[in-house]
Amino acid sequence: MIGLRFGLMTLLLAVLALTGLPVAAQTPGAGPHIRMELIPETSRPAPGQEVTLAFASVPEEGWHGYWQNPGDAGIPTAASWTLPDGVTAGDLRFPVPERLMIAGIMNYVYEGPYALLATLRVPENAAPGMRLPVAVKLDYLVCTLEFCVPESAELATELTVGDGAVPGDRRARFDEWRAALPRPLGAQGSYQVNGDAFRLEIPYPADAEAEDPYFFPITDGAIDYSAPQMVARDGDRLVIETGARGAPGAIEGVLAIDEHRGFVLTAGPGNVAPAPAGAAAGGERPFAWQTALLAFLGAVLGGLILNIMPCVFPILSLKALSLAKANAGEGNPRREALAYAAGVILVCLVLGGVLLGLRAAGASAGWGFQLMDPRVILLLLLLVVAIALNLAGLFEVAAPGFVNRAATHGTGSSFATGALAAFVATPCTGPFMGAALGAALVLPWAAALAVFGGLGLGIALPFLLLGFVPALRRRLPKPGPWMGTLRRILSIPMFLTALALAWVLGRQAGVDGMTLGLSAALLAALALWWVGRRQQRGARRQWAPALPLLLLSLAAVAVVRPAPVEAEQALASGAEPFSEERLEELQREGRPVFAYFTADWCLTCKVNEKTVIETQGVRDALAAADVAVLVGDWTDGDPVLGRFIERHNRAGVPLYLWYAPGADEAHVLPQLLTQAMLRDLAARDAAS
Repeated sequence: MIGLRFGLMTLLLAVLALTGLPVAAQTPGAGPHIRMELIPETSRPAPGQEVTLAFASVPEEGWHGYWQNPGDAGIPTAASWTLPDGVTAGDLRFPVPERLMIAGIMNYVYEGPYALLATLRVPENAAPGMRLPVAVKLDYLVCTLEFCVPESAELATELTVGDGAVPGDRRARFDEWRAALPRPLGAQGSYQVNGDAFRLEIPYPADAEAEDPYFFPITDGAIDYSAPQMVARDGDRLVIETGARGAPGAIEGVLAIDEHRGFVLTAGPGNVAPAPAGAAAGGERPFAWQTALLAFLGAVLGGLILNIMPCVFPILSLKALSLAKANAGEGNPRREALAYAAGVILVCLVLGGVLLGLRAAGASAGWGFQLMDPRVILLLLLLVVAIALNLAGLFEVAAPGFVNRAATHGTGSSFATGALAAFVATPCTGPFMGAALGAALVLPWAAALAVFGGLGLGIALPFLLLGFVPALRRRLPKPGPWMGTLRRILSIPMFLTALALAWVLGRQAGVDGMTLGLSAALLAALALWWVGRRQQRGARRQWAPALPLLLLSLAAVAVVRPAPVEAEQALASGAEPFSEERLEELQREGRPVFAYFTADWCLTCKVNEKTVIETQGVRDALAAADVAVLVGDWTDGDPVLGRFIERHNRAGVPLYLWYAPGADEAHVLPQLLTQAMLRDLAARDAAS
């Protein structure tokens, strides 16, 4: 095959020369024409751990490298490793390629910067501090439209056995490179050869995004590479018709759904019905109004339920006080309700827009993505501490200027309260919300933003009803001295929220980060106490002396950083860290598997774990049925877990999956678990 490809390239050069193109007048010039750098994801892999190496490659302008199946011409990159004893290297993994047609010959190439990835496994008996020199020789072909030059690159790096910590900047680069790798589709296709025609059927959801889909075959000899591909969408399948070259049995390939994303799939021979006439072709994607509407309604219902979740309820206390005043004729309840709703919806739209932007850039972010950053957690901690101290009566908010004028009419404070409620709601999810936000990620931008807006509408709905329905408002108690007592009582859940945020900060930034956060909170509290004392004395410029202390406490937000990832994290008794390999192994053993995905900043997750999963009754039931428990910790936004979660149409955690013995597909459990639910599932599988 290699000889044939060299022959084709030689023939191509001859044709170009005969057609008078300026081939002979040009020379390849001094190489290398692809600049390569070998980068390990971590320089300190832990014993028994895998470490990913990247071949960061930048072709010279006008030159290109080749994919694992180069197409009609070219040679794939080959690696020859020199490794220490016990260290093994996996196959090279290639990102989704580009198409390059030259004089009727199809090439699968990379014309811009790209990275091949390879995985090394460090032996479990490697001693900490042991040096692991790694060398590799890459042989590859690099071409212009006129020239092809075989090149080699000899690269080396040295690893030291350590704790497996990944630097933050390195993690971001590898996330970007991994995002360009094709992901497993999770469903097998089928193909049919009829004479010179090849028809491929790929299971693919009707409302899933696919822009200019194209099938890159990894298996050689199945299709005519240079033949055009006709793509049609027919319900939940993609049908691709092109020229046949043979029927080699099962084939493997990559379905590209846009310029940089794709899915790896396998297909076996079978009967494939043609797509009906008039089916949407190529990159046209039928807009599923029904899906968008259902997702919107699910988001509204999910947002409505969020109001009773532990991370939102403390904020509602602020609005409860202001609405109670409306019974005495104070304020304008309709205007306040609209301002509150505007604050909630605006924050949901902004967070949803940023989330969609991150995913469009290749990140595997989900709902609550901002809470993966300890700086956001510390900012929330300071904010919640200030609110709690305000409710406790330590000081009064007296903002100057336009803020005061807006607050006088109720709109400024209502808007800010709504924005705050939406922001702190992100650690929580509830029924209907996960599926709705998961669907939003595959909808067009406008429809997706409408779903996020629906989530905000659901959160604001109770106050909109109270603001616009006087009969409901009259059911609220009359204002009186009790409001002061209630206000101080309601500071308790806010202090508890601050405590929870400090714990999350400690999990993300370590003991040093938590100490920094608590110090900043103490500094802010002292500043606010000083303000309160000046307010009680009626002093002028009550905030001025305390402003430097407040600014100093805020400066901690810029300093706090994530702590290195621990090699092993504490898990509930009997549970194992989740990996797809371990899941497959357990399924082959025929054991029932309960896999759940959590994060330290996800309060819903923690409530489920403490009240359901980690209770003795559930543990005993799972143990009696020999149920394997796998835990996926998404606290740091692990892109591998993110992609697995995404395959189950979820935008984030919690996600609970139950695999019955012998079942290939998981049963997705609700986001609010009960002990009876898990006990019944365990008993069912134990009896089967």
